[in-house]
Amino acid sequence: MNPSSAESWLVRSAPVLAAQTAGRPLVALESTIVAHGMPYPENVRTAREVEALIRGLGAEPATIAVIGGRIRIGLSDDELELLGRSGQARKVSRRDLPAALADGALGATTVAGTMICAALAGIEVFVTGGIGGVHRGAQESFDISADLQELARTSVAVVCAGAKSILDIGLTLEYLETHGVPVLACGQDNFAAFYTRDSGFRADFRIDDPAQQARFIRTKWDLGLAGGVVVSVPVPEPAAMPAQEIEAMTRQALAEAGEQGITGKAVTPFLLSRIKSLTGGRSLATNIALVKHNAEAGARLALALADTARGAGPA
Repeated sequence: MNPSSAESWLVRSAPVLAAQTAGRPLVALESTIVAHGMPYPENVRTAREVEALIRGLGAEPATIAVIGGRIRIGLSDDELELLGRSGQARKVSRRDLPAALADGALGATTVAGTMICAALAGIEVFVTGGIGGVHRGAQESFDISADLQELARTSVAVVCAGAKSILDIGLTLEYLETHGVPVLACGQDNFAAFYTRDSGFRADFRIDDPAQQARFIRTKWDLGLAGGVVVSVPVPEPAAMPAQEIEAMTRQALAEAGEQGITGKAVTPFLLSRIKSLTGGRSLATNIALVKHNAEAGARLALALADTARGAGPA
């Protein structure tokens, strides 16, 4: 799919179309977090609250999904409800996008899938919870998220709470470095780890100010250096969970996944669900808090990037 032929596959919501026409910045949001990342009704309620936060800061949210054989850029309340309640939405990454469109299936876009669709729709900023990465034990399983390769090839800035702590974060950062994907930390020097603020690994650069983040990202793309940029925003302190507690639960959940023969795309939702159960629901509250925090950071970045686009040449 290339941008010139892809337009016929895109359906923009009325608010998204109005925002683009008026030159207001857009913030892409994934739909996997709605369909697979949280239970109903918290998933739909959180999605609506995240969209409201972005609008309140002056940008327009564009939750992305595959519905009725088209890529939907911006969803109605009814479409969000469908994704949140159906239990039948496919997880749609790069590999799955043609099949979901051709079949007319209901599809929830992953980080990689959302990046592709956002780029096709001309959206520069995408907010998610945490990126995928190199899974623990990848030396034997070769289980590496398609998110990382998408970050290497698709020019969208991804605002996240780092990588999910169920992953091998050190190897994830090594992979990103190998493929030339800059990792920016906001508010601290180290890369974040989803439920916990600090992964123990330094990011490539610390840039706290949205305007400076935007200048960095715009400079990269102006130079013809294609590919994404990771903007790591740690979960707010009051909502963060103790690293040792999460690590112990992750090890337990991974062992249970192995015993049950759970592999591939099913691993991440299983682990997140199991950790939610082991924490008595506290991890869900942390997940909601970090997504909202990321949305605010993403909206500010989108506004700053729009300002750089209106400028000309180096600052």
